[in-house]
Amino acid sequence: MEPLDLSKRPPRSPRERLDGVVLVPRTIDKLRATLPGGNLGSYKVHGFSTRMLEMIGVSEADLLEAVRSASSDADVAAWLRANADTKAYPRVNEHFESLTTESVSDPENYHRLYPVARRLGLTNRFDVLEADDREAFA
Repeated sequence: MEPLDLSKRPPRSPRERLDGVVLVPRTIDKLRATLPGGNLGSYKVHGFSTRMLEMIGVSEADLLEAVRSASSDADVAAWLRANADTKAYPRVNEHFESLTTESVSDPENYHRLYPVARRLGLTNRFDVLEADDREAFA
């Protein structure tokens, strides 16, 4: 896959699914941004992506290698079917889709990082990420 420049556009929505699981397309975009010629911008892989990978039993390094050698998302999906715990996908989706701002461990820091949450009264954490992306690239 080609590297991405996430200083020019955001990664895909956290709600987008690949192989039936949320966050995978967004994680792929972030990993593509770490490839030579890419730019992660203000994004990071740690966070939801790391937790999602833990839940499906895939290491970041292994997925990065799969992304590096893939020609498309379909190749990454095939790799996941062979290497991930696909039975965990429904639990992953339920977990992340239900996360709210009430579950953050440090609300003050969270709202400093994502002021859009408080300003727009958003409580679903995927809503916050999407709104933050929209504002960053308005």
